[in-house]
Amino acid sequence: MTLREKLEALRRYDTPSVTNVVASYPKAPQYCLNLYDAWYGKWYTDQRIRCMYPELGAVAGLAVTCTYALPGTAREPKTLRHVLREIRAKDAPVIVVIHQDMPEEIRSRNGLCGGNMMTAFKATGAVGVLSDGPSRDIDEVRPMKMQYLLTGVTPGHGPFEITRVNTPVEICGMEVADGDVIHMDENGAVKFPLDRLDDVLERLAKLSARESDCMRRVREAGDDVELIADINAETFKY
Repeated sequence: MTLREKLEALRRYDTPSVTNVVASYPKAPQYCLNLYDAWYGKWYTDQRIRCMYPELGAVAGLAVTCTYALPGTAREPKTLRHVLREIRAKDAPVIVVIHQDMPEEIRSRNGLCGGNMMTAFKATGAVGVLSDGPSRDIDEVRPMKMQYLLTGVTPGHGPFEITRVNTPVEICGMEVADGDVIHMDENGAVKFPLDRLDDVLERLAKLSARESDCMRRVREAGDDVELIADINAETFKY
């Protein structure tokens, strides 16, 4: 499969399933890659993140990171052109990962992305935006079918500048570097290295089949509490 086909295949699963095979079950190497410390590795987002369009389902893409700050922060500020060039250069679906490096009283009211910016992102190859601050134009962006994971929404903003592009950022508890694979849906977002994409897909298929079989057996068990408990103990004994 091509990279695009692999990322499309990844979209067939939900984000919790992806977290399961990335690091959730370290004692089950047949299903889990154990890429990060399950509790303390910064590999998925926390409860601060919100999915604006749960009806769109999961999206997956390569990360292009950028940092926005108040004017005068950077010695040599970047422009939107720099971000768009990086999106286009990936030649694959992209998740634009935006760190809002601003005082909290500013960040909490900064409706950073809107219809114009999201249109530009989509035109150059992005399928979604992940940000540790709010954005705006929710109704305008919805028809674009671009997934939006934010901390909230707010209608306005003041002046800002782009200080960095493709440098590591932390978004609501998840550390992201340029080129990481990002998978996200209404549950949040998870990341892993691109060179493990094949391994993730392989284990997703195996774990999905195992869990589907477990749920089938539980349904067929009716209300037999002991049998249901035994099935779960057997199936999820990692």
